[in-house]
Amino acid sequence: MTQPPHPPPYEQQPQQAALPGCWWHPNRQTGLRCVRCDRPACPDCLREASVGYQCIDCVQAASQEHRARATQYRRAGYGARTVAGARVSQRPVVTPVLIALNLLVYVLTAVQAQDFMRNDVSRLFNDGVLWPVGIAAADEWWRLVTSGFLHFGLLHIGMNMLALWILGRDLELLLGKVRFLAVYFVSMLGGSAAVFAFGAVNTGTAGASGAIYGLMGAILVAVLRLRLNPTAAIGIIVLNVVLTISIPGISLLGHLGGLVVGALAMVAMVYAPAKNRATYQTVAILLLTAAIAGLVLYRYAQLSAQLLQ
Repeated sequence: MTQPPHPPPYEQQPQQAALPGCWWHPNRQTGLRCVRCDRPACPDCLREASVGYQCIDCVQAASQEHRARATQYRRAGYGARTVAGARVSQRPVVTPVLIALNLLVYVLTAVQAQDFMRNDVSRLFNDGVLWPVGIAAADEWWRLVTSGFLHFGLLHIGMNMLALWILGRDLELLLGKVRFLAVYFVSMLGGSAAVFAFGAVNTGTAGASGAIYGLMGAILVAVLRLRLNPTAAIGIIVLNVVLTISIPGISLLGHLGGLVVGALAMVAMVYAPAKNRATYQTVAILLLTAAIAGLVLYRYAQLSAQLLQ
């Protein structure tokens, strides 16, 4: 066999289309593109992103947008948190609502009694005042809460609401709405429980003082946690305790009960570890509430046994 004089020609490949030039380096051909703007870019002009690669212009623009958004959020208070874990707020909301609720109840009792100084003779007042015998004999448990919204006369409610505004507005900003309400109500229950457990069984007690003294205790704990000078806070508490002892008719037990419980609740709020902070705070409030309930039930059993004799 003879070999052909020339080998058969190979199949000619189609000429490859020219690649576009890099947007920033036109003399560099590239098959890569930015996933954001779709412009051709050489490897030197691309940066790795969360998905694919972006060109240097898009990376810079995204960084500027992120910084602008972060600045806007900081100015608006988003993301910033207090030592208790609450979002930074600009104004209190719960405190004025509580003041309005107390004033509303006072006006209702005064109108019913037709006397703004002797509103305690009204039917609404008598049905809500903290009366230990009424709780033990008739199971009127609501008195432990309703008594915290009743006041004896104009001077009583005026002083309490002024104190609530001064203490509450700062504490609410530190704690946030929910935490502030928790400290307020558990302090109120602590004051009522102290009166019920250790006070005179046939004496009526009313007022938001238990909750307000709880806020005083909370302020002291907050000052210590923030490492501020506690002299003013301690002075205010001592002065109020002295006034409570000196002025007849004021419930020392209610004030001390609220003060102790409020301080304990605040310890849980500002000293809870950052990790799982809300869980620690919730468990602490529940434990305090359970302890208060146990004290009330123990005293209830004692009074019920005495009434049966």
